Amino acid sequence: MSCWPRTALDAVIVDLDGTMVDTLGDFVQALQRMLADLPEPFHTFTVHQDLVEKMVGKGSEHLIKSLLAHIDSAQDAMESVALYESAWAAYQRHYVDVNGLYSRVYPGVVRGLDAWKQQGLKMVCVTNKPTEFAKTLLADKGLAGYFSLVVGGDAVERKKPNPMPLLFACEQMDVVPARTLMVGDSSNDAQAARAAGCPVLLVSYGYNHGQPAHAVDADAVVDSLADFRWA
Repeated sequence: MSCWPRTALDAVIVDLDGTMVDTLGDFVQALQRMLADLPEPFHTFTVHQDLVEKMVGKGSEHLIKSLLAHIDSAQDAMESVALYESAWAAYQRHYVDVNGLYSRVYPGVVRGLDAWKQQGLKMVCVTNKPTEFAKTLLADKGLAGYFSLVVGGDAVERKKPNPMPLLFACEQMDVVPARTLMVGDSSNDAQAARAAGCPVLLVSYGYNHGQPAHAVDADAVVDSLADFRWA
């Protein structure tokens, strides 16, 4: 289904990274600066965008651990814990400095959000990005005004693909999942939506772990949020 009856929806949950904003540049910059603070072999490693694109989507912790393991998979357990703690602190510090500077809003996003706003739908942003980083990015890109609530990866106990963030958002908006459309770019969003009982719309671009969005179990895939149509 590439369109929905207007009477079938009360709200829309929208993912952030890879769905509304292309943030790969921010991730690359923050990770490169993080590595510069770490010992060999990490501080001489060059972070490439295509590598990061396959790792993003499951939260900062997963991203950092995946990159460290990619560079050196031979660390023992105690070294890994200490290294991760140093990397985490460095990443948080550097991400504050780069957040939004190397990112852009995808074409069609504003038109899509405007259309949902004009229909009177409740809108919330649910992302695995830490809440404060998400709020700062949305404000920087002029998107904050569309959302009554931002649910970041630190807002509830579990991140997507767990359904907990979506169920929490529905509870906060006082809507039922079956009448709340999940809009995202990856299998994380689709799996969370299916588990929560939400219909799901995916965009064909974004960061689906290097896999095509059309291969994901979703109700529809569009090339732009502006392509969304009411039945």
